[in-house]
Amino acid sequence: MSWLSKQRATYTSSCECGMPKPCGCGNSDSPAKSKEGRAERKEFRQERRAERKNKKEIRKTTKGKGRNFRSTEEGAGMTSKGVKAYKAKNPGSKLKTAVTGDVKPGSKAAKRRKSFCARSKGWTGERGKAARARWKC
Repeated sequence: MSWLSKQRATYTSSCECGMPKPCGCGNSDSPAKSKEGRAERKEFRQERRAERKNKKEIRKTTKGKGRNFRSTEEGAGMTSKGVKAYKAKNPGSKLKTAVTGDVKPGSKAAKRRKSFCARSKGWTGERGKAARARWKC
């Protein structure tokens, strides 16, 4: 029985004082405050972390056939294939590829570029500089 199912069971049962558990009356058998309860919660959190790690993430690779990101030499950032993979995994996402071509002043693309350039001014690392160059900042 997991910690969560035990917690649900304690909320449905009642304490010696007649109130639903945990009532806070100071009863020492309350699983919310005991050492066993803390150990069970810790174990539950560790299991949940392991489950999250096992989920398939988008591979952050910059080389090979199945890559989703550009290398630093190519200007960093996501490839169009990577953006499609991200959108498939996160429905409703508004992620778009970089604005790299010539744009009309005042257009949506020009505003996106201006916004990106303003946000990324502090990117001083190798990949950040490459991405800014690709966006023509």
